[in-house]
Amino acid sequence: MADSNAERAQKILLILEKSFETPEPWDVADDPFKVLVRTIISQSTAEANTRRAYLNLSRKMPIDPSSLVKAAVTDIEDSLRVAGLYRNKSKVLKKVAELVLERYNGSLGFIRTLPIEEARDELMSLPGVGPKTADIVLLFSAGKPTLPVDTHVYRVSKRLNLAPQRGGYEAVRQSLQALYSPDVYFAVHMLLIALGRNQCKAQKPRHAACPVRELCPSAEG
Repeated sequence: MADSNAERAQKILLILEKSFETPEPWDVADDPFKVLVRTIISQSTAEANTRRAYLNLSRKMPIDPSSLVKAAVTDIEDSLRVAGLYRNKSKVLKKVAELVLERYNGSLGFIRTLPIEEARDELMSLPGVGPKTADIVLLFSAGKPTLPVDTHVYRVSKRLNLAPQRGGYEAVRQSLQALYSPDVYFAVHMLLIALGRNQCKAQKPRHAACPVRELCPSAEG
C-alpha cells in the first residue's frame, strides 16, 4: 500500500493503544495444545462463553491430549455446552487429541522450532484447524510473526481501508503484516478486535464514539 496509508496505519495503532488496554496473552499461552483447545472452543462463540466453557473443561479434566482421548465425549460436551456447537467441538477435540498423541508424542512444542509455514501446515492438517486457528496458536504460543484475522479484524481492517475490500483471509493477513512490524502483531490483532467489539460493530457501527473516526474512510459525516 502507499506510504500515506502506512503512516495512517501507524496513527491508527497509536490511537487504539491509548483508547484500549492491550490484553496480556492468555494464561495458557505457554502450552500450544491448550491454546489450540481454547481456540477451537472459541469458534463462532462469544469470548465470555469461550472462557466459561474452557474453565468448565479444565475443572473436569487436565487439558492435555491423553486426558481428552480418555474422556467420555459426554463429559466434554457437558463442559462445552455454553459455547455452542458443543457436540461437534467435542468430537473435534477428541480427534485432535488423538492425532497429537499419534503424530507428535502428545506435544505441539515443535511449532516453536519449525519454520513458520511448516508449523502452520502441520497445525492445519489437524481437524477443525483453519488458518485463523493455526495463526492464533503460532502467535500466542510460539511468538511466530503472523497476524491472525478473526471476524472483527476482517471487518475492521476493511472499513479502515487497511486491507483490500474483496480480499479473503490471506489477503487481509498479508496486508496487515505489510503495514505493521512483527513486534506489534499481537497488539494489532487484539486492538482491532477491541475496536470491532466496542464501536466498529457489524450492525450499526458507533461512528460517533469511534476513536479513529477521523482516520476512517468508512465513517459517516
